Amino acid sequence: MDSGLIGKVEKAKRYAEDRHRFHFTQFEVDFHGDNSEHHVSYDNGVFNCDCEFFLTHKRCGHSMALEILLKDMIAVPV
Repeated sequence: MDSGLIGKVEKAKRYAEDRHRFHFTQFEVDFHGDNSEHHVSYDNGVFNCDCEFFLTHKRCGHSMALEILLKDMIAVPV
């Protein structure tokens, strides 16, 4: 590996350790739940999940797990 790339790898590791550098505005993820697969999306502070609970409560275990995982990297819905 050339020295330029080694420096970039080290910089990437430093960046990855500093969660405050990242702010997600939108993403989609397939979530492997206990009972089935779920599709969760996030767009500018708004979560959406295809599970039945989310349809009536606008939050669910899948979206809340992502809130915890991505703490400080997303705007938390109110």
